[in-house]
Amino acid sequence: MYRMAFAGIRGMGVELAQRLLDVVHSEKEFFALSDRELKSITGSRSRVWEREHRDEMLRKAERELSFVEEKKVKVLYFTDDLYPRRLLNATDAPILLYTIGGCDLNAKHVVSIVGTRRSTHYGATFCDKLVEGLSQMLEKELVIVSGLAYGTDINAHRAALKYKVPTVGVQACGLNKIYPTEHRNDAAHMVQCGGAVVSDYTSQDAIHRGNFLARNRIIAALSDCTVVVESASKGGALVTANIAASYSRDVFALPGRVTDEYSKGCNRLIMNNQAAAITCAEDLLKAMRWESKIIPSRAKELELFPQLTGEQQKVVDILRKQGDQHINDLSGLMAMPIYRLMATLVELDSKGVVATLPGCRYSLK
Repeated sequence: MYRMAFAGIRGMGVELAQRLLDVVHSEKEFFALSDRELKSITGSRSRVWEREHRDEMLRKAERELSFVEEKKVKVLYFTDDLYPRRLLNATDAPILLYTIGGCDLNAKHVVSIVGTRRSTHYGATFCDKLVEGLSQMLEKELVIVSGLAYGTDINAHRAALKYKVPTVGVQACGLNKIYPTEHRNDAAHMVQCGGAVVSDYTSQDAIHRGNFLARNRIIAALSDCTVVVESASKGGALVTANIAASYSRDVFALPGRVTDEYSKGCNRLIMNNQAAAITCAEDLLKAMRWESKIIPSRAKELELFPQLTGEQQKVVDILRKQGDQHINDLSGLMAMPIYRLMATLVELDSKGVVATLPGCRYSLK
């Protein structure tokens, strides 16, 4: 209860909590101090150190304790072994997380997948293939994180469930509800299948707009990297990408046609070198330097002579003759717009014919 109350103090982060505990030694002692003693320790006259505010946090924590015990919610404190270690590297990490489910938040490979709430067929298909590929290459060492929202978020969670990958939904509200309510069955299925739903909000906290942007920092910080599947020129997914970059996490984005509304944000991230282009799971593994668990005897056998369309064969002929090419140069040699060429390259990559190199370059495998 004292830990929950301590976490409820306005502005309490990991760094401040550690500094205070180095002096007062325990959360219970923190709440026992007089206003004068606490203000002397902190050197601040802020209202958050006053008895009235601290007592209110204790009353709130006592109410929350009843909910936590009744619903069997796990409380992960920043000094606990099970607290996500990646989260500790974020300067604004919460000192306490509420979780339902048995997912290992310290799994070897954790990938966040985010994007627009108005997902297109292009984005949904890529999301499914990405998770399928990662599940095959990383087997039981993978966790997928997203925000349980409409569009890309729920696509990522459902793809994880489809391919038997644990998946974590980060909520912008307490665990007394699932938001949006339409995804309640998905959340239950996630927990039943080894995933989790987590939040740094209590069951007493109201939902408001600011919660969603604050929630994005946890999505970014829980993971080794963030993949933006689709985004308009503005949106929460771009905020998450920027937060992830500020935490020194790798960011990837799915390129799309310049005319597509929900590819504009991704294309801009790539163009501004804020994200690496990604077309398949193998791109992510190469960039992250993660070792694939697939060995030749277990991999799906590729056709020795895959059948190619005329456009695909032309790409192969150019790469065979000219060597690896930047997508802009290849577009000129093909006399083909980049959006159409990208679709051709994605198909060739899936057939195991073309490899995607750093810097939007392509070569034969």
